[in-house]
Order: sequence, then C-alpha cells, then structure tokens
Amino acid sequence: MTTDAFPDLHAHIAGLMDAARAVVAPLETGVVAVVERPKQAQHGDYACNVAMQLAKPLKRNPREIATALIAAIPPSPYIDKAEIAGAGFINLFLKPAIKRAIVPYILARGTHFGDAAVKSTAKVQVEFVSANPTGPLHVGHGRGAAFGASLANVLTAAGFDVQREYYVNDAGRQMDILALSTWLRYLQLSNVEVAFPPNAYQGDYVKAMAQALRLQDSKRYLREAGEVYASAPDTVTDAELRLDQLIINAKFLLGADYAVIHAHALRTQLDGCREELAAFGVSFDCWYSEQSLYASGKIERAIARLQSGGHLFVKDGATWFRSTAFGDEKDRVVCRENGQFTYFASDIAYHLDKIERGFTRVIDVWGADHHGYIPRVKGALAALGTNPGQLEVALVQFAVLYRGGAKVSMSTRSGEFVTLRELRTEVGNDAARFFYVLRKSDQHLDFDLDLAKSQSNDNPVYYVQYAHARVCSMLAQWGGDATSLRTTDPSPLTAESESVLLSRLSEYPVVIENAARELSPHLVAFYLRELAADFHSYYNGTRLLVPEEPLKHARIALAVAVRHVLRNGLAVLGVSAPEKM
Repeated sequence: MTTDAFPDLHAHIAGLMDAARAVVAPLETGVVAVVERPKQAQHGDYACNVAMQLAKPLKRNPREIATALIAAIPPSPYIDKAEIAGAGFINLFLKPAIKRAIVPYILARGTHFGDAAVKSTAKVQVEFVSANPTGPLHVGHGRGAAFGASLANVLTAAGFDVQREYYVNDAGRQMDILALSTWLRYLQLSNVEVAFPPNAYQGDYVKAMAQALRLQDSKRYLREAGEVYASAPDTVTDAELRLDQLIINAKFLLGADYAVIHAHALRTQLDGCREELAAFGVSFDCWYSEQSLYASGKIERAIARLQSGGHLFVKDGATWFRSTAFGDEKDRVVCRENGQFTYFASDIAYHLDKIERGFTRVIDVWGADHHGYIPRVKGALAALGTNPGQLEVALVQFAVLYRGGAKVSMSTRSGEFVTLRELRTEVGNDAARFFYVLRKSDQHLDFDLDLAKSQSNDNPVYYVQYAHARVCSMLAQWGGDATSLRTTDPSPLTAESESVLLSRLSEYPVVIENAARELSPHLVAFYLRELAADFHSYYNGTRLLVPEEPLKHARIALAVAVRHVLRNGLAVLGVSAPEKM
C-alpha cells in the first residue's frame, strides 16, 4: 500500500457484512448492516449488530445467525478475525499491519487528512448568524456564528462546494426603530426635551451613533419636541402603537434626511458586525440585502407566482398564503391591508432566490425559537413548485453564561446584554469557539466562563490544545526533521496503547463524514477530546525518545500523526493549535 492511498475501512467492513447477510438471509434486503466503533478496545475495531436485526424475521437465535454470518464473510486483506459477543454482536479485528499503515498515510496527507477523496457536485449554501443589524452581536449570536462557521468547514472537508451567506435584515420595522432611537438620542444630545420610549433601543451604542451623527451636523436634524410626539398615544398599553407613530412622524419631519439617519445606523451596526465576526474567525462569501429583494421586484414576482398557483386568498383586506395546505398550523399573511409586504413575504422571495441561484442544498441556521417557521417556509417552496427538501434547517438553542456559578442575564432592546466582543475578551476566541460547539446545536448550552478561562484538564479546549503542544515540545527535544518521518516503518508500534491511538486516528475521516451528514460539528469536538485523552494517556505511560532508533522513530511518527489530526480538527472548529502552552 502506498502512502497516498488508504482504504475506507468502515465502508469496506460494512460491505463485507452486507455480503454475508446476502448469503445467510438473501430475502432480507431491507436489513442494513450497521457497523460502529466499539467503546472498548477489547471488543475489536468494529462491531456489527446485523445478527440481532435478522433474529426476528428469520425467527432464529441471534448468536446462531452470527455464527453463520461470520462463516459467510468474504475473504479480506484487512480483517484478522471476527468474534461473537453478548447477545449476538459480531466484533471484527483488523490486521495490525493495516492499523499501523494509517501513520504514514496521515503524514503524507498532512492538512488534507480527513478531507473527502471525491468531491461532491452538490452546491451547498450555509446561511447563518443573519442577526438584525440593530445592535452589537451578543453571546447568543456567537453560538450561531461558531456553529455555522464550523458546519460550513465540516461540509467543505466532506467534499461539498460551500457558500457562506449572511442575510442582512436591512428593511422593516426593527431598522426603523433603530433609526428612530438614534434620532431621539441625537435630539437629547442637542438639548431637545424628548422622552425616550422604553421599548426603543436603549444601549450605549445608540448614544454613540447619535453622537457621531451630531458631530457630522449638529443642527440639520433638529425638530421641536411637540412635532416629534404629534398624534402619538401616551398610554402604556399603546407602547408599540406610540413607537409606530413616532416612526411615522420622523419620516414626515425629516423627509429625505430620514434615509440618511437610517443608513447611518445600518452602516455603523453592519460595519461593527463584520469586524466582530472577522475577529471571531468567521467570514462570509456573500452579504445578502433584504432591501434588494424589494428593489429588484423579487418579492412581487414570488407573491404573483403564488397567486397564479391559487395559493393566496384575501381576508380582512390582507392577502394570505394558504399555509395550512402544506402542514402549517395556520395560514399566514404575506401582504397587509395597507399594502406592505410582511417579513414572511420577503423570506419566501429570499428562499426562492436561493434555489434559483443553483444551490442543491440550502442550509439555514436559525434560533430554536424559529422552529414553527420551518413548515411555512417549506410550504411556500412547495407551492412555488420547488423541492422543499432542498431546504434544511439547523436549530441553535440559546447559550446561557455562568460566572462564579451565577447566571448572567441579557436583553437586546434594554441594552443589558453581554456582547460577543466582551465574551471574546474575557475567555479568548479559542475557548469561545470550542465551548460553543461542545453540545449538539439544538441542546441548551451552559457556558461556564470560569472553566473556559482555566488552564486545567477540566477545560476541554485547553486539554486538546495541550496535547498538540506536547507533541511539538517532544519534537523540539528530539531535534530531528519531521518530514523524514514519512518513510518511517511503523511496524514497531505493537503496544496496546499504540493500538488504541492507531484506531482512534483512523476514525477521523468517518467523524467528518458523520458530522457533515448529521449537520453536527460537535462530533468533531467530542472526537478531539477522545483523541487528546488517548494521547495524554500514551504520553504519560510511554517513553517516546527511546535509544532504539526504529522504535523511537515509529513512536515519534505516531505522535506527529496525532498532531496532524488535532490540528486539522481544531481548524475545522476555528480553533488554533498552539505549539507552546
């Protein structure tokens, strides 16, 4: 075997077991041979439960079926033996030579180990973060950013052509509230006595935007307080109506200058968002403007297409999409009585545009509170004549911060929130990126700030990075040329701890494949912790720099292979691999 090729052992063994199933139970074509890695090394390198799956349809004892399956396994150059365990599991053991061959293969592949050998023709778009540009990114946005970026990296490693997109909500009421908030703070700074609405945006960043606006022109946007609050209801029960009236007044009083203030607020927040994400190691190929959907007429065309298909109806002066016909709990308004399109209408046009741009798969990363939005968007795509299965939605639960054992509260409009920048400053990018993907995205995440800052084995990112740094330290002590290890003979690696490491290293490509299929980058984080644990155990119990040259070089080569995989996996998660700690 050459160092530029390595068999897909998982697929190979699954094929062997399926061939054996075809001999023992030729009629049971619906039974799939599931092959997994056992948790304990003594149970082999792979385990298969197909005998137990066949027990019911064949009405036979699973251990008896397992015996027949083992006898029917085709000859393989990689399998050493197969054994029956428990109720009927089949444990398969690889030949030591093929396990050791992973080391020179990893050294030859380097940064590309784990990447799919065959590239997919599927063009995939991952849209994530897409936070309203109405304030600084907070820790909740941070989890979506870390997850989306890691997911895009996983899909790229799995061979997909991936485009990363941020949908900019630069149209609609929230941006109007931000523009109004900025203007009212401008008036206050100019000594105009206006009461600031409690349901407007309260943060200090709004005052900063107002101050910048005042420095540009201290008098241009001045208006009398009476004009600002004309016709605005003043009761607590009408707080939102009051806000809407203030927006109407601002647009009337400022005329064309309202667009200037709106653009100033949007540009300031969007620039800050770009800079913050870039500093977090998150980049996008496309920043897609919601406003462009209006300007290009794409919303009107999408709604007209739904109308021509008979999927709209008028009720109470508004135009509704018959969403219940596609599994939604109720029908949805796409155009209000006043003729304005809803957010849902722009979302319909946006997702249609994604499909028309040629993406085979469209993956949206949404907050978990948007779960109910999935059937209506998929329903709209179906009504438009596209395949709703092209849209996949990954839900991300909120991240809850804890400091000193106490929960840290946050809110957006009130301005009482922990920004992503504050989190990065406190714990660092690496800890933030790793901790964010330590749980499946749709599970709640408790983010322990104290743990993330600690330099201990309890801190998972420190534990993984320290394994990488240990290899680098050992290489410095050795003083040899790491590139020369590519031709090292790995046959001296016969210890049980080395066998465990070899098995773990060979799992990495399968982990990437599974993470891509399940949209679950947390699988990579889990794997890295397990690899680091295996290496720390090996390092603590084994002398690597022994006098015997063949054994020394083999062990150094194994350690370097570990370093490659740790570095590759950390890169997928957007985490650095330090050489010293």
